[in-house]
Formats: sequence, structure tokens, C-alpha cells
Amino acid sequence: MSRRTEIDVRPITEAEFADWNRALNTGFLRPPAVAAEQLEARRKEFVPGRSLGAFDGERCVATFRSFDQEVTAVGGAPVRADAVSNVTVTATHRRRGLLTRMMAQDLAAAKERGDVVATLIAAEYRIYGRYGFGPATTMTEWAVDVPRAGLDPRWAAPEDGGRIDLVDGEDVRKLGPELHERLRRAQPGAVSRSELWWQYRTGVVDWNGSPWTEPCYAVYRAADGEVEGMVSYRTDDRWGEAKQPLNTATVDWLLAVTPAAERALWHYLCSIDWVQTVKSGWRSPDDLLPGLLPDPRAARITTQADWLWVRVLDVAEALTARTYEGRGATVLDVVDRSGLTDGRWRLEAGPDGASCVPTTESAHLVLDVAELGALWLGDASAVRLAALGRVREERAGAARVVDALLRTSRRPWCPDMF
Repeated sequence: MSRRTEIDVRPITEAEFADWNRALNTGFLRPPAVAAEQLEARRKEFVPGRSLGAFDGERCVATFRSFDQEVTAVGGAPVRADAVSNVTVTATHRRRGLLTRMMAQDLAAAKERGDVVATLIAAEYRIYGRYGFGPATTMTEWAVDVPRAGLDPRWAAPEDGGRIDLVDGEDVRKLGPELHERLRRAQPGAVSRSELWWQYRTGVVDWNGSPWTEPCYAVYRAADGEVEGMVSYRTDDRWGEAKQPLNTATVDWLLAVTPAAERALWHYLCSIDWVQTVKSGWRSPDDLLPGLLPDPRAARITTQADWLWVRVLDVAEALTARTYEGRGATVLDVVDRSGLTDGRWRLEAGPDGASCVPTTESAHLVLDVAELGALWLGDASAVRLAALGRVREERAGAARVVDALLRTSRRPWCPDMF
């Protein structure tokens, strides 16, 4: 019987970057080879110490990367986050605890840096709960049957005095970052975007090696000329019998900081000649889109699933960074098997602020740190989690108190994949 070699988990060096990317591609079921220009583009994201690899001899068999991020808390405060991405384990080395070792190293370093939470987009649901992550936002995609929607077929411009203009990638790089920052400051669950993000989405930098096809970009300007919305979309070219158009407009991303901008951009997309279907891309589950249509049933949900996952690293900072619409107090017993946040905390909160301090008082609600992550942005319900057996009331009605404090009138949303 062959003996397994010891697997070394460590931050990768510059010299190991190519092998690490080959393992990354393999793990994500892409062709392993990495072209030189693609490798150079990915190198722009390389931060010493933040890309981990597991090595069997000289071969990289697992990958892990994290980077600095800000995530918007309820109320608009930016919170320091450790964003986790590029997680793979090669099929030949599964079930050896490699992800557990890489995750432990990264979260310990994030805690030491003072990051308040860690974030990720989970490719598989069952993996990350055991590391303290909880699903904190939901993503919904719609397909709009344009002829059924009931919109005015003669629509040519927004009714509010604003206008829609087509722009190019250079305009997007100039106007997009400021617009996104305005959205991010108002949208719980939104995350920061780097300059590289805009370069990737406008074809300046090629990250994945696929041939670049420029999308269409449109901006909405209010009556005073201010940019309040922007969309990137692609159209296909399909025709049916008797020369009937069957074209689809697929949204890459859409940003709008006012309801007027959101209304105008969706109406524009649904008014493009020959377009019969509009695919919305990743949206909030309570997006305005269906309600903007005279017939909301024309917007059919095609995907609805968990999206941003949150792992709390500093309970006091996370709970005091956000705002609260109601007033109340509770004692939370947070269970964290890793020991990073284990403890009992008294939360007192109201519209004028919050305090969260360690306490020896009897707990009102006992919950795993993963459930705290799910609750933090206000989307999950403690009452529902109690019914599922995932939190435990030590005082009758404690889950309702927590819901009254934490839940929000609009649902959190993360527009980004990372």
C-alpha cells in the first residue's frame, strides 16, 4: 500500500503562481493551461500572503485566495471584510482536510488584522457552514416576456425629463465607480469594487482567457444631467419562422441609485426593437422589476438562491456598525467551534445607536456564529431559524425580539460575484 505524503499548506510565492493557477483552473473544471497574458492579468490580484496553496511535493493540489473588501452594513456603514475566493481542492486530494487548514489560516490572519467579517459566494451550499459562514443575502434572476409585460410599445424616453444614452467602456470606467459608490453607501450587503473590476468588465484586462466581446452600455441621466443609473447588457440574434424576432437581451449588471433610474433602465431594455425576452442578471429578491411592469407575471423567476455568505469575526463591532429601526435588548450566546468569536454578548440597540459588550448574564438566544452571519444583514429570521432547530431560545420570545431588532424593511443585496 502506498503511503500518502505530507501535504504542505502555505502562502504561495511568485515562482509558484503559475502552478497555483493551473490547479485553480483544474478545480473549476476549466482547461488547466493558463495563457501568458491571462496569467499576467491574474498576477495583478496577487497579494503576498493572501493566496494559499496546498502542495503535494512540488505540485499544487488546492487553492485559496482572500483579499481586502468592504461590505455595507445596515444603515450604510462600510465594514472591513476578508473576502474569500478561488477555493479549490483537486479531485485526487479530497477529504484530507486541506480546505479546513487553509480556511483556519486565513480566518486567523483576518481576525489578527482586525477584519470584522469574512465573506464569500458559495459554489456549494453544504461546505461553508462548518467554518462559521451563514447565507446573508439572496439572489434572484428574472426572465421578462416583453410582449406580455404590457408596457407602452411607443415608449421612446423617460417621462421624468431624464434621458438614456449609450456609452462605451471608457465612459463606464469614468462614470461607473462613483455611481457604484453611491449605490454601495445605501445598499446593505453591497461590496466594494476595485479598479481591476471595472477593467475586467470593460475588456481592458482579460482574466479568464475567453475572447472579449464588448457588451452594450447605457446610462440614465436625470433631468439635471446627473448620472443615476447604468447597465451593461448583451443581445443575441435569433429569428423564428415567418421572420418573427426571438431575440434576448441579457443584463450583465445594472446599477440604479434612484427608483426613476431603475424604472427608466428596465423600460429601455424592454423597448429595444426585436427583443422579446429580457434576462435580468443577479438582482435582489425584492427588486422593483416585476412591480414596474403592468403585468408582473411577465417576469418569471428563473433562479433564486443564496448569494453572499457572511462569517462574523468581531461580534461587538459587527453589531454596533449597523443601525436599528426599533429599540430593544437581548443576550446572545454565540457558539463558535473555531474559538474566534465564542462568547456571550449583551446587545442594546435603538435608532440612536447600539452597544454590544461581553456579559455573564443568562443567555436569551443561543446560536452558532454561522446563524449570526445569516441574521446580521437583516434578511434571515430568528423565528424561522428557531423553528428549524438552528437557534435555541433560552427565554420565551427571544427570537421575536431579535427579529424586531435585526430585520430590515428592504432586503439586503450583493450585486457582485467574487
